Amino acid sequence: MYGADAKETVTARPVGDWFEGMPVTRAHWAAGLVLFFAFAIEAWEMMIVILSAGEIGAEFGADAKAVGSLISAIFLGMIPGSLIWGKLANTLGRKNSLLLSIGAYGVFPVLSALAPSMEILWWVRFFAGVVLSGALVVTFPLFTELLPVKSRGRGTVFLSAGWPVGTLLAVAVTAFFVSAGWRWTLGFSAIVSLWVIPIYYFVPESAYWLVERGRKGDAARTMARLSGKPFAAHALADSSSSGFQTPFIGIFNGGALRITALNTLINFCFSWGYWGMTSWLPSLLARKGLSAPEGLGFIALSALFMFPGYLSASYLTGRYGRKKIMVVYVGLATVAGFGFANANSLFQLYAWNFMLSFFSLGAWGVWNTWMGEIYDTAHRGAGVAWGVMLQRVANTIAPVAIGALLVSGTFTGTVVFISAFLAATALAALFLPETEGKSLT
Repeated sequence: MYGADAKETVTARPVGDWFEGMPVTRAHWAAGLVLFFAFAIEAWEMMIVILSAGEIGAEFGADAKAVGSLISAIFLGMIPGSLIWGKLANTLGRKNSLLLSIGAYGVFPVLSALAPSMEILWWVRFFAGVVLSGALVVTFPLFTELLPVKSRGRGTVFLSAGWPVGTLLAVAVTAFFVSAGWRWTLGFSAIVSLWVIPIYYFVPESAYWLVERGRKGDAARTMARLSGKPFAAHALADSSSSGFQTPFIGIFNGGALRITALNTLINFCFSWGYWGMTSWLPSLLARKGLSAPEGLGFIALSALFMFPGYLSASYLTGRYGRKKIMVVYVGLATVAGFGFANANSLFQLYAWNFMLSFFSLGAWGVWNTWMGEIYDTAHRGAGVAWGVMLQRVANTIAPVAIGALLVSGTFTGTVVFISAFLAATALAALFLPETEGKSLT
């Protein structure tokens, strides 16, 4: 019997080995659906200020530089927040960290709606980033650690499709409250804290984390819940690592150093290339003659094209592995970026941007999966936290830098500059190890 029951004698095996033969069950689907919308919440909250930026700037009399700084505030908060939550994910557990992050976040939309000045709103968004970064650090590693080996790639990439759902939610909320104003748009986001209820009931704690903490009885209950079959604690071998006593600096030592160097380069360049385009897309479209409502419609349609990108990447990464699909998709996104920069008609603008959405977000789906797999359990939280932190450094700098380029440069030059970072991402991905079909350690 899978995992043995309490009376059977079975050779203890590492927890990762038991995931090789585990079937996909209703418990996986339930946890996946809940985490899917947790990721959608993150996208919603990161996009909502971008979509309301023009209205906020107009009320406070802020220029483009100040608006760009406000957009960056949540990402700036995520820089220290990611490192803090990386430690908490190892100390409190994956599930408890996710509950705390999303639950505590709900107060910040209310504070944003009540902000009397641009300065106070900036600080509210900064601390919102500190709190929300916990969900970013935990969501993908947790789901990675819940899935069977054979389904891990496809399942986790599919989780990334929560991003366009969150983008569409942000567009819908912005459109719904357009007459009420940006304060209602931001304040309504407080509702996301209610999502802690399904997280609590439908998402189990990671068995990998529990074994590292020496809680094999709890780990066995997670395994039984996921597999739908009896599972005994004595079927789980003790962790062979030094556990979570390993300091954060461990990702910069020994064999992890090379992985962390590539992790650093990919996260910074990929995030710069993607977010540098996204954060100023309404302004870039305005330069091409699209009105604000047309720009919102353009962004919504682009989000729809993300879905087939994620679905195709989900299927193909399970068939051909992470590396090939990541390199090909980022490479084609780079081509689309250059095409977008040189579009001469509205049709070309739509076509190239849809191609950019398809391949860049498909690649993000692969990377969100791959980033957690390249580290062992003891270093996974720290490695992902470091990667998310680098993404937020890029997210913070890119809107301001691209804003400055828009003032002094051309549309074509700005987009070509952004696309160069995507090309660097594809090159760095060539040097990472393939993880498809391999057990987590």
